[in-house]
Amino acid sequence: MQPFQLPEFYMPHPARLNPNLERARAHTKAWAHEMDMIDVPQHGTVIWTEHDLDSHDYALLCAYTHPDATPDDLDLVTDWYVWVFYFDDHFVELYKRNPDLAGAKAYLDRLPLFMPVEGPITEEPTNPVEKGLKDLWERTVPAHSADWRHRFAENTEHLLDESMWELLNISEGRLSNPVEYVEMRRKVGGAPWSANLVEHVTGMEVPARIALSRPMGVLRDTFADAVHLRNDLFSYEREVLDEGELSNGVLVLEKFLDVPTQEAAEAVNDLLTSRLHQFEHTALTEVPPLLDEHGVDPAGRLAVLAYVKGLQDWQSGGHEWHARSSRYMNEGAVTTPLLGGPTGLGTSGIRSILATAPQRLRAFGHVPFEQVPPHSWPDMRMPYPVTINPHWRDSLEHNVRWCGDMGFYDDVPRIWTAEKLRGYDFALCSAGIDPDATREQLDLSSDWLAWGTYGDDYYPHVFGRTPDLSAAKVLNDRLKQLMPLEGEAPIPPVSPLERGLADLWRRTAGPMPPHHRADFKRAVSVMIDAWLWELHNQHLNRIPDPVDYVEMRRATFGSDLTKSLAKFGHGNTVPPEVYRTRTVQSMENTAADYGWMVNDLVSYRKEIQYEGEVHNLVLVVRNFLDVDFERAYQVVLDLQTARMEQFEHIVDVELPTLFEEFDLDRPARDTLLKYAAELQDWMAAIVEWHLKTYRYGPDALEEHNRPQAPVVLRSLLGPTGLGTASTRLVVNKT
Repeated sequence: MQPFQLPEFYMPHPARLNPNLERARAHTKAWAHEMDMIDVPQHGTVIWTEHDLDSHDYALLCAYTHPDATPDDLDLVTDWYVWVFYFDDHFVELYKRNPDLAGAKAYLDRLPLFMPVEGPITEEPTNPVEKGLKDLWERTVPAHSADWRHRFAENTEHLLDESMWELLNISEGRLSNPVEYVEMRRKVGGAPWSANLVEHVTGMEVPARIALSRPMGVLRDTFADAVHLRNDLFSYEREVLDEGELSNGVLVLEKFLDVPTQEAAEAVNDLLTSRLHQFEHTALTEVPPLLDEHGVDPAGRLAVLAYVKGLQDWQSGGHEWHARSSRYMNEGAVTTPLLGGPTGLGTSGIRSILATAPQRLRAFGHVPFEQVPPHSWPDMRMPYPVTINPHWRDSLEHNVRWCGDMGFYDDVPRIWTAEKLRGYDFALCSAGIDPDATREQLDLSSDWLAWGTYGDDYYPHVFGRTPDLSAAKVLNDRLKQLMPLEGEAPIPPVSPLERGLADLWRRTAGPMPPHHRADFKRAVSVMIDAWLWELHNQHLNRIPDPVDYVEMRRATFGSDLTKSLAKFGHGNTVPPEVYRTRTVQSMENTAADYGWMVNDLVSYRKEIQYEGEVHNLVLVVRNFLDVDFERAYQVVLDLQTARMEQFEHIVDVELPTLFEEFDLDRPARDTLLKYAAELQDWMAAIVEWHLKTYRYGPDALEEHNRPQAPVVLRSLLGPTGLGTASTRLVVNKT
């Protein structure tokens, strides 16, 4: 008996079969024998027999996923997939079944030697994995640009290196949380690598200037997530029950949500469907404006179109292969005859679209400004103490004056007042984030928090009710021009938001070395571009896909900006490649997620009832799981707790391992430990500020959203407005 019944999958595009299938089967079997992958023992263990290769039928996989490939390209791509699946099984047998961390690391460390972005391979292979990689690399990369070779090498290294993440989890008996799982599965699963091969088969590369943009990244990531989640459903029995694997989405949700296996499988399928909906949404609404914005020529547009179509073909073909391969649990999965025909494929696609229509429509069916009953804020896991900088109150007075000098209180429309800002008290947050800062440093930090929050309030208030994003895009472009890397800005600031950024840029970026200045501009740009993403969803009244929301929320919360400011104070003690490791990036992301989840939990009523927002994780979870507020709120709180536990695990277990792996000296180790402590201060301060600021409580929500009486009537009512509430707050604090 299968552990669960396979769900009904969203498959709007019929699978097609490449006519060169039989040639690819014959070619790849001969190639696998030549690479010593068949019946050749590895450390005394035969990884594959010829029967294994035949029954897995990777040629069928590639014939389905690349239906229009030329005979030569289909042979090459099939060899790549034989190699990657052999690597996976080779790694399982030699290093996973009886965990061998040292041997696995030594094995993986050699593989990049066979993937040089420039120059020839000089190392001699010592096993079938190395031998196959050398052959494939030399047959593939000469046809491509340096940009493509770099991306392909990076994705191949991710696929190989992150196998250590799976092995470490197995050796510790540790099950990842859902956010961690999706992020890491995307790398270890290899689908971004598959997307590179889609470009190879089309014979056209995505233009380099847009390859790393958000829309193209979303296409790649949604493709990857859908491929991996589908694989998790088909491979649950083999991976979890046979191999003792912990890296499976069904298992992750089964344990995290505490639901039966069947219900977890349905939830994974819903997430798979949501990712495919996100792929379609991005391709239709974000890619065309991207091509126009960058002036992509017809050849480049054709390459992008071929890429999108190639990824769609891969989804359909990959599903069809999973439904037929002996490698997977697939009883009852085949619903179409092998050669297709007019009797099933079209109607199957229509049924698939109709079956998932409620989920798609739910994302657009939210009624804004729904009533949210007052609720108590949760007791959040916070293992770190908060220490308040002694300059806090002086910095608050500076911050109130600075915002006035920039014109925030005189702007049209008038979003903030001095009284409102005093109640917000961004200096308190800065004082907790950096308890040892000088007065000047604390003033600068408080001003950045005020400016970022003002911009986050300003964009939806001013642009959220307009039919297009043209004016917002113009403002974004002007803000970027006000952050020159050298010399003076080409334009003068003309609005409070622009004046604030110009002043902050002068005070912050002026003393920086040029490479830090470029990184910092990139971090600020990520945040303001994320404001446009929010506006786009707001105009469509679209609740975001859960994965897209988590990844973009880091940007809207200013996490990159915070990380950049912290790193600039570290000097050059830590090698740049260490900051790019999974360990450091996971430490940063877990802290960032914990911080913005504090905000989403505390600000839910403010955003949903009073602002008509669609960007709140509680609402996203409500919509995705189709559950009530209480259940969604608890799921978000559980996820926040899991991210904190992961942060603690990284600091206690993974950082010391990283020190040894890179043989870091004492200054580098001290810097990374200091960085971890800075992130701890940041998280503790975020909690402290949210619980004490006057921005989110019921009194503030009522006061700040009370209908305004006529001026004459207000003058007769006496001191009942914003100022008196803020005064009460200051008195209470004193």
